[in-house]
Amino acid sequence: MTDSSTLYVDFTAATMVPGGDAYGLIEDAAIVVKDARIAWVGPRADLPSRYDGTAGQSLGGRLVTPGLIDCHTHVVHGGDRAGEFEMRLNGASYEEVARAGGGIVSTVTATRASDVDRMVADALPRVDALLSEGVCTLEIKSGYGLDTETELRMLRAARRIGHERPVRVCTTFLGAHAVPAEYDGRPDAYIDEVCIPTLRKAHAEGLVDAVDAFCEGIAFSPEQVSRVFDVAGELGLPVKIHAEQLSNLGGAIMAAEHGAISADHIEYLDDAGVAALAKAVTIAVILPGAFYTIRETQAPPIAALRKAGVPMALATDNNPGSSPLTSLLLTMNMACTLFRMTPEEALAGATRNAAAALGLDDCGTIAEGKRADLAVWEVKTPAELSYRIGFNPLHSRIFGGIS
Repeated sequence: MTDSSTLYVDFTAATMVPGGDAYGLIEDAAIVVKDARIAWVGPRADLPSRYDGTAGQSLGGRLVTPGLIDCHTHVVHGGDRAGEFEMRLNGASYEEVARAGGGIVSTVTATRASDVDRMVADALPRVDALLSEGVCTLEIKSGYGLDTETELRMLRAARRIGHERPVRVCTTFLGAHAVPAEYDGRPDAYIDEVCIPTLRKAHAEGLVDAVDAFCEGIAFSPEQVSRVFDVAGELGLPVKIHAEQLSNLGGAIMAAEHGAISADHIEYLDDAGVAALAKAVTIAVILPGAFYTIRETQAPPIAALRKAGVPMALATDNNPGSSPLTSLLLTMNMACTLFRMTPEEALAGATRNAAAALGLDDCGTIAEGKRADLAVWEVKTPAELSYRIGFNPLHSRIFGGIS
């Protein structure tokens, strides 16, 4: 073994490689890491002879999984919405909250008033909470600027977070998130005059990894989103969509026709939408935090997605309004408890399928050639990661081979 390689031994690996035993489990496993990649993984008894005599680093009999992946967050934003949360619980209506300056308008106002340094400083405690639970890859969206300069600042802040913390950041342009007050009643003008030109500028600056949109009655129609997606295709950027969260406008079907890598929320997805996702191999991203926070009663069609073979990912949807959630472990528990996903589906949703929802093929499983992003847990079985509530059993993270 060369000096740049590291051998880990004395652990159980939940590789999450599909097609074999549950969780892809390997008892008494060994992993060789070289140059931030997994060079070899398997039962320790099968360790190749070239590693004979090499002292391995013991992981103390713990469980090792791929590093977790939070594939849908709005973690960069200004301000918070605790005040309106309290107002609603004291009986205020949606209209009363809005008249008091609440809702997305308050977040847009606070975000527009923040520079990049402030955005990063505000976001880092939330990011740190996610990293403390084994997250190694994090998606961050724009969408609370709704003007060119603020959207660009949000994306620059997201990029900076990937330099200030040991985490891989994937950025998503969400200019089509809501219609700002200055374009009230003119969503088409906003798409043409602000959203699409800003997307082009963000792409030219190298700030965008994917393009998202909110397709809903309170946001944008499938036709308006499709125009944004056409430009994304022209720029060579993958697309994803917030769809069927509050109603069924057919946004998921439209996104699937554009080859979307994911369709997110999808509580109101119907059988035709499920079939469209299956045909396009679009990942269904399940977001129980928003379901819980807004007290939704329509659950996503988990059984239908399972039957159709649609891969399901999980994410926190961390945002100041509908999901102020910074725990991917709690997200996994909520998916099992609220939606009857299995613990194995939940862990796959936070690893293998979350990677696919970001268009990544170099992480999400423990396999040769993959990034050495690993989470080491003080648990005996993988099901414990979804079973406990409000308890963090993380022992350590290994990010790019560095612990």
